[in-house]
Amino acid sequence: MTARVAAAVAVAVLVAAAAAALLPGAAAEWSLTKKGTVVSYDERSLMIDGKRDLFFSGAIHYPRSPPEMWPKLIKLAKLGGLNTIETYVFWNGHEPEPGKYYFEGRFDLIKFLKVIRDNDMYAIVRIGPFIQAEWNHGGLPYWLREIGHIIFRANNEPFKREMEKFVRFIVQKLKDAEMFASQGGPIILAQIENEYGNIKKDHAIEGDKYLEWAAQMAISTATGVPWIMCKQSSAPGEVIPTCNGRHCGDTWTLRDKNKPRLWTENWTAQFRTFGDQLALRSAEDIAYSVLRFFAKGGTLVNYYMYHGGTNFGRTGASYVLTGYYDEAPMDEYGMCKEPKFGHLRDLHNVIKSYHKAFLWGKQSFEILGHGYEVGINCFQGEKFYVPSRSVSILADCKNVVYNTKRVFVQHSERSFHTSDENNKNNKWEMYSETIPKYRKTTLRTKEPMEQYNQTKDASDYLWYTTSFRLESDDLPFRRDIRPVVQVKSTAHAVIGFSNDAFVGTARGSKRDKSFVFEKPIDLKIGVNHIALLSSSMGMKDSGGELVEVKGGIQDCTVLGLNTGTLDLQGNGWGHKAKLEGEDKEIYTEKGMAKFQWKPAENDLPITWYKRYFDEPDGDDPVVLDMSSMSKGMIFVNGEGVGRYWTSFKTLAGQPSQAVYHIPRPFLKPKGNLLVIFEEELGKPDGILIQTVRRDDICVLISEHNPAQIKTWEKDGNQIKLIAEDHSARGTLTCPPSRTIQEVVFASFGNPEGPCGNFTAGTCHTPGAKAVVEKECLGKESCVLPVVHSVYGADINCPATTATLAVQVRCKRSGKKK
Repeated sequence: MTARVAAAVAVAVLVAAAAAALLPGAAAEWSLTKKGTVVSYDERSLMIDGKRDLFFSGAIHYPRSPPEMWPKLIKLAKLGGLNTIETYVFWNGHEPEPGKYYFEGRFDLIKFLKVIRDNDMYAIVRIGPFIQAEWNHGGLPYWLREIGHIIFRANNEPFKREMEKFVRFIVQKLKDAEMFASQGGPIILAQIENEYGNIKKDHAIEGDKYLEWAAQMAISTATGVPWIMCKQSSAPGEVIPTCNGRHCGDTWTLRDKNKPRLWTENWTAQFRTFGDQLALRSAEDIAYSVLRFFAKGGTLVNYYMYHGGTNFGRTGASYVLTGYYDEAPMDEYGMCKEPKFGHLRDLHNVIKSYHKAFLWGKQSFEILGHGYEVGINCFQGEKFYVPSRSVSILADCKNVVYNTKRVFVQHSERSFHTSDENNKNNKWEMYSETIPKYRKTTLRTKEPMEQYNQTKDASDYLWYTTSFRLESDDLPFRRDIRPVVQVKSTAHAVIGFSNDAFVGTARGSKRDKSFVFEKPIDLKIGVNHIALLSSSMGMKDSGGELVEVKGGIQDCTVLGLNTGTLDLQGNGWGHKAKLEGEDKEIYTEKGMAKFQWKPAENDLPITWYKRYFDEPDGDDPVVLDMSSMSKGMIFVNGEGVGRYWTSFKTLAGQPSQAVYHIPRPFLKPKGNLLVIFEEELGKPDGILIQTVRRDDICVLISEHNPAQIKTWEKDGNQIKLIAEDHSARGTLTCPPSRTIQEVVFASFGNPEGPCGNFTAGTCHTPGAKAVVEKECLGKESCVLPVVHSVYGADINCPATTATLAVQVRCKRSGKKK
């Protein structure tokens, strides 16, 4: 066998199997309706009632979406070729106080699992109960920190006692609802612990003892399904170790040879923190990693995340964005992100078609040369073009039915549309928080206290205040010299006030463990007051020292005085946890009545703003554009939408997140109460109520792409292609109830850029737009041939890639907007 590869190609992989083994057939069937489904495993795969199967799973976390969204999300995931849904279990959401449990609303775990069951899908439940997940405190309740002598995730009796109590409680709750496959339910796997290898070094030998205990404790719960431990090469006893990462087919070694190769986290993008640039991972790279993993004996992949959702309220971990994994196959709003969704769907379907080869075929590989590898030998002098860093599947050792780098599905881009409701009743009112003074606080100590011990994770905010007297000789004699207050902080942000005047802000970052607040201030003869509002953008979610993580201010000094530096560290400090508005629930109809509101003014710190608005027409997702604000919290009808921080810019000078999702289930048709707490300075009348659409769709396909083969039939042990189309084509399909109303861009030759930002190359064909307009305008869907002659392109243009790039805009029929 020879491979014909372009000179520029550095890495290529060709995966194929014997023709007889690759005959397409029905994917393994499963049933979730009968009692007593047996889930077992051997070194090759998981088995359902003794039958091997392949598992395509997607992570969807129930607290990160309203229950009303769950049915649509699960149905879309199934349309994407998944047969399994994975979720963590959120301990601090379910047991906010010792022995007091909560399973309502977004935390209704059983309801979520029933939606999965009703869609005939499997479930993976990762109980942990430490989960990380970029979730506040890694899912561990704050009250654990107040248990004497506790060490998290260690061979420590206080922690093990609480962990076992919660695990057994959850398992029993799942059993009572008959959710395990052994009872006829959807759960086929359960996870104990989470990525313990990351901190095992912190606990040395005791870590092994803890893992042995955790495994034995989990198995003793008798769920009737296997248990897993993720991001490990081996696991105790019957527990299956699994891989987390981007390329588990190439980077992970399974040491437990009697257990199957399972991949619990294939990261579809990268979670982001405030200040981070956009984090992308291409559909092609994800598909490459999945096909490599299955070609090397893997039988389960879980996409983390398949739908990220929203970190509502204060649920995000330190600095983590409110929008979670927006670049997943389904974006934050639950819309399919193309081409990621469609390209992976096609991959799942083709792997399922050849499940026999993947499950029973013998894995063997032949090295063809540097960077080239072929799986299973069936080649006799055939030539194939293999793009760099890609995997191809050959149906009959002759025809490529899928290549991970050849994307045939359309692309999509989001567009944001300001709602007509935005300017109706756009009247804001405000209430500013009172700046506390030392003498009016009830909790006073000589030095500033640690922050988390005061807020106890019930608020992001802690006031620190101190007072001191200055004489005329203390102040600078020169008018051009101003004193400077300097404070070190291990919290996440600080807002400073001197004698009730706002003096500025300072912040840390995910990478900086501490920062310095340093601002010039105006002081006077007599008593001066310093007040600092320290805020935490979520608690840390991982690390062996999690129980010991601290925050707050320290080392406060005033520089530039005539009499030298004034050390205020031991001056006496007052503390006040929570904002007044938080304490009295100002964001609710009942709570707001307790305050005196007045017409809003712009650019005031520590201020609550409120207005009412009506729900935008239609069913498109609703968002708030918060670009005119700086940092704070959003509430709609009493629901915490999440934290915003638009003043924290990326290196490119843009906020990491400017728009914030308001799920329609939070809204009522008329009179929705919107409350914003602005910490710094903002212009509330600039907040935009918008709807979101994915009505800009694109194709980007080369004439050199292999034909997309979709239909076969068996002829003995041979494959006969019965609907082979040797020409490449691009299909554009609008969302429901919309038609193609505008061709935004069209070029054949060597266009560049992504969907929504195409640019014409040097081989651009001016007539391409007219061809597309004739074929597509006014239609719900159109098919475009990818052939140079159709567009009058010069195939001999030196720089041509013979590529067609088209962007069209879909709109509701009869509407101009």
